[in-house]
Amino acid sequence: MARYARERKLEKGSCTEADPLVCHLLEWRSFLSTMEGRDRMAQLREVNRYMNAHPYILDIVNWGVPDYWETPKEFLDRNGDCEDFAISKFYSMRVLGMDDADLRIVVLQDMNLQIPHAILVAYLSGKPFVLDNQIPQVVSAEIIHHYRPFYSINEKNWWLHRPN
Repeated sequence: MARYARERKLEKGSCTEADPLVCHLLEWRSFLSTMEGRDRMAQLREVNRYMNAHPYILDIVNWGVPDYWETPKEFLDRNGDCEDFAISKFYSMRVLGMDDADLRIVVLQDMNLQIPHAILVAYLSGKPFVLDNQIPQVVSAEIIHHYRPFYSINEKNWWLHRPN
């Protein structure tokens, strides 16, 4: 969150600056501005589609370390893995005015693939919806049965999930 806060000032830059990667941030903010005023589900769908268009790249390949949580700028510049998709979707929805209390980055176990994974869960009228880089559409959390959550986080809280 601290790295993202430092990078936010770049969102007011221009594509003619010395850092051409600023353009990615400006394109992202331009995309988000087209979503302003639309209903939340439409925003969730478009943000999920926009971010899912990025290639999946493992942290070890991208950063040379086993695990690295990217800021939206880093994700837009270099692409990323599952938690990077979730973080960028999270901040996209925050920019669009969605309350922090209605968003969770969920770290979980994909029981089908037997690997850790991360997704964004957004609550609309108390109902959880999943934004996942492995699923092209936004779906109700109720229909996904192969994920076992470990923990969830947002800007202010974290939750430890206990097995049923």
